[in-house]
Amino acid sequence: MSAFDLIVIGGGSGGLAAAQRAAEYGAKVALLESHRLGGTCVNVGCVPKKVMWYAADLAEGLREAGGYGFALTSDAHDWRLLKDKRDAYIERLNGIYAANLATRGVTLIRARAAFADRSTVIAGAERLSAPHIIIATGGRAVLPGIPGAAQGITSDGFFELSVRPRRVAVIGSGYIAVELAGIFASLGSSVALVLRTGSALKQFDAMLGDSMLKILAEAGVAIHQQAVPAALEGEPHELTLLTRDGRRFGPFDCVLWAVGRASAVADLNLPAAGVACDAEGFIQTDRYQVTSAAGIYAIGDVTGRAQLTPVAIAAGRRLSDRLFGGQPDRYLDYHNIPTVVFGHPPIGTVGLTEQAARENYGDSNVAVFKSSFVPMYHAMTDHKPRCDMKLVTVGPERRVVGVHVIGPGADEMMQGFAVAVRMGATKADFDDTVAIHPTSAEELVTMR
Repeated sequence: MSAFDLIVIGGGSGGLAAAQRAAEYGAKVALLESHRLGGTCVNVGCVPKKVMWYAADLAEGLREAGGYGFALTSDAHDWRLLKDKRDAYIERLNGIYAANLATRGVTLIRARAAFADRSTVIAGAERLSAPHIIIATGGRAVLPGIPGAAQGITSDGFFELSVRPRRVAVIGSGYIAVELAGIFASLGSSVALVLRTGSALKQFDAMLGDSMLKILAEAGVAIHQQAVPAALEGEPHELTLLTRDGRRFGPFDCVLWAVGRASAVADLNLPAAGVACDAEGFIQTDRYQVTSAAGIYAIGDVTGRAQLTPVAIAAGRRLSDRLFGGQPDRYLDYHNIPTVVFGHPPIGTVGLTEQAARENYGDSNVAVFKSSFVPMYHAMTDHKPRCDMKLVTVGPERRVVGVHVIGPGADEMMQGFAVAVRMGATKADFDDTVAIHPTSAEELVTMR
């Protein structure tokens, strides 16, 4: 049996961060991963999605270039060329992660892992032990339990597409559905976005979901609301979606399910280690990422909390700081985590929604400031999408507890405003900050 100070199960963003930080402190670390390093984010998530988002953004720019005096004769796009270049880029990143582990002396074992007991893990033909074990196996996209669902794809399958489907249905109302619907539409597909309810982005401020649906509709995306899937029928490239109320949508070349994600724990033999999961199958932890079993921890999407790459990284690093860096009180604060939805346009948000602020502080203690305008960029274009912003403040001092933006540049401007919210800035602090003109961001410090 091989003995280590730390075993990390899962080579995604969180696992890599925890392993490398622990090794920097001098810990003897083993990382177990049977698939490509980088996890969901690098291989079938944030990174390749952002490449596709850039492509979609360029496509929109080409269509709008005429308003700025450019005479373009074609906006044809080679999806396969982009996929090949994107895949090569991801492969390079996989190699960089492996090299970084080697540089820090982390033992990488390419095998699926399962617990034998609370301190022992079996990986392939090897048996390893450690006083500290981190579970960082992430999540997986799920299919609905309806007839024919397997004929559709998930977000994983999106990155396997070698050609752009001409007619697409995206089923879902969360950020993944919104992002992929926007990418497909901008790159030329005919897109239907199918919602089980009447709204989208329900975990975000209501303004953002309402604005996004309006903008998508204006861009030509067909929005189907109150449409609960009942079955998927037909052959590949001629698929028809049936809903519970008897409606039929299609035919589609591609149906993409974006209906949720589950924890990837099926093969871990958690009962042998005494690790408990909640009713939805996510591993339960305390504020220090400790599971129900002493010496076993969980970070990232496998816990079901704030399923974002930077969150997994931050949790992993803080955990290793605590275990091996002499920082016994170190942990991740899950409040005021900034989030971006890479839709078209992007969304940036941090802090409480208006509804949550009213529920927590009472209507009389909440003041909301809004702005809606057409960004200056679109003064020269035929397309006039609006940018919507909201500040949510509480108390007599009007402390800013929520910032919500949908519009061009929202993704980049939110990082700085997230710092302000975390530091407890007030509306007066925003007002006293000199605006940068002409920008969209200046609206956040000039609202009245």
